[in-house]
Amino acid sequence: MSKRLGAMHMLLVVDVGNTNTVLGVYDRRTRRLVATARMSTRRDRMPDEWYAILAPVLSSVDIDPRRISAMVISSVVPNVTRWLSAMGRERLGVEPVVVGIELDLGIAIDYPNPAEIGADRLVNSIAALHKYGAPLIAIDFGTAINFDIVDHRGAYIGGALAPGLVVALDAMVSRAARLFTVELAMPTTVIGTTTAHAIQSGVVLGYLSLIEGMIVRIRDEMKGDPKVIITGGYGDIFAEVSPLIHAFEPDLTIEGLRLIHERLET
Repeated sequence: MSKRLGAMHMLLVVDVGNTNTVLGVYDRRTRRLVATARMSTRRDRMPDEWYAILAPVLSSVDIDPRRISAMVISSVVPNVTRWLSAMGRERLGVEPVVVGIELDLGIAIDYPNPAEIGADRLVNSIAALHKYGAPLIAIDFGTAINFDIVDHRGAYIGGALAPGLVVALDAMVSRAARLFTVELAMPTTVIGTTTAHAIQSGVVLGYLSLIEGMIVRIRDEMKGDPKVIITGGYGDIFAEVSPLIHAFEPDLTIEGLRLIHERLET
């Protein structure tokens, strides 16, 4: 199987967030995701350093880097976009596509200033729309929690932003001398009987209430019955316990990048 994988043309997709970056490698013919990797987003990482991360990922599935024939980037960090693009050109010999509103993304945008929309928000909406149809609410757990809305017409219309779980926890413990960081896990009870339990309850169950409350409020402003799709770190915790969430899609963003590449190629 490794020889067969090595003989195929591959697509490299990269989702650059403020905290983490995710690489995905797809077989362009079968549309199958064959490798992924997650690492911290470092703004000073040079093209050769990015390649040094990518090469072992490819090697782990016996893919020759020369088989990468296309590259798509979604990024909210301009410096990283620049160095990743240089890596694509210099080390892989491909011209990366950087997702932006000037591209034919395959989704209508009904928003006063589309240039303000983060690329990841559109990419997630495209992937969720492709799989689940409209209307929908896509929620991404990252440095921020993004709520992105596709209406009954299939148009992206906006959303909401909130601080991410880790950001909220770090902000709290950094300002309170007797508090400390804890594992972000779902507690069994709301009433905490230790400091760690109390922090978990306030942060994790508090954010569950935030998420469910926002879903209800957003749904009240929409036509139809939207599907709620979540992705990102810690998303699975909430998907397991909330009846308002329809699906957890861990690879939603990189799948959206694959779909964008497929559309631009046709």
